[in-house]
Amino acid sequence: MHILIAPNAFKNSLSAGEVASAIETGLINSKLECTTECFPIADGGDGTGDLIVSKCAGEMMEVQVHDPLGRKIKASFGLVENGHTAIIEMANASGIRLLKPDELNPLEASSYGTGELIMAALDAGAKKIILTLGGSATVDGGMGILRALGVQFLDSQNDPLTTAETLVDLAHIEINDVDQRITDCEFVLLCDVDNPLLGEEGAVAVFGPQKGASPDEVLMLEESLARLRAVALKEHGLEMDVPHGGAAGGISAGLHAFLGASLVNGIDEFIRITAFDESIKRAGLVITGEGSLDEQTLRGKGPMGVAVRAKAVGIPVIGLAGKVPVNIPVEMKQYFQVLLPIGNGPTDIESAMKQTRENLIRVGEQIGRLLAMGRG
Repeated sequence: MHILIAPNAFKNSLSAGEVASAIETGLINSKLECTTECFPIADGGDGTGDLIVSKCAGEMMEVQVHDPLGRKIKASFGLVENGHTAIIEMANASGIRLLKPDELNPLEASSYGTGELIMAALDAGAKKIILTLGGSATVDGGMGILRALGVQFLDSQNDPLTTAETLVDLAHIEINDVDQRITDCEFVLLCDVDNPLLGEEGAVAVFGPQKGASPDEVLMLEESLARLRAVALKEHGLEMDVPHGGAAGGISAGLHAFLGASLVNGIDEFIRITAFDESIKRAGLVITGEGSLDEQTLRGKGPMGVAVRAKAVGIPVIGLAGKVPVNIPVEMKQYFQVLLPIGNGPTDIESAMKQTRENLIRVGEQIGRLLAMGRG
């Protein structure tokens, strides 16, 4: 038996590579006669860019940029396809992991540093930018990135605006000074959610609190993004209300409107870029998973993308997660033959996350022993 181990990261616990390694260790411990391939996956969330660069044997470049609060830091991006394509992970310059819990401030946090990474990639000769959006600390509708590329956001007195909070005063958007190389570059954004820009399911309402926004600040930021959308439409005929527009605090909407960026499902694009289908064809069983497998998984998350590919070629799938619903949605049963929670008895979330690796090893070993019994 050849087993393909293709998990997503268990957020705030283990990276996708660490998850795959733990499952593989469990299978080895079980003494099951099998071969394995570890193929950690990502759907546009934190870590996606690094996985793509690694799988494509790319080159990493490091430059100085500004973090979400304007402090100078070192951040990296990757070059693949002989330098033609740059892989930029937004979290490297504008990620929530760059801030301490008491520093979270989406009213002030800017995506400007990610724009600086884009400019560095253009300086390196890239003609295509693939931007992964997960893990951002910002809710600025792409304002920071666009400012770094030459777009100006002005109030009624033609004074520049620089933060999400000030977008409520937006009167004009000046695009004449945008670097010409931007026009000649192809932009592809890997989105790990399909939320819209505005509304109850939008960028602010859903993700603002995760980035530190209070209820009052959520209302303020919603007003800011609504103003940005209105001015972009009125002055330039650019529509920001598009599918996936709420990803990364509305950055996908802003870059789609002003740069013509393509917004794609993160796991589908990851699978395409990394030639994942070639590996799945060789497998007799697929093991995937992430921190939680539930109805949200059905909305284009990594394990679902893996399960869809496996189903297409008739390969069974086992899904592992820290949390699995008691009543598994019918649609999930169509793609996952088995869903297993990895926990070993009641515990608090903090303890469970610390035990993720040992739990994955234990469950991997149990899976191996069950498979060996079935073959016996």
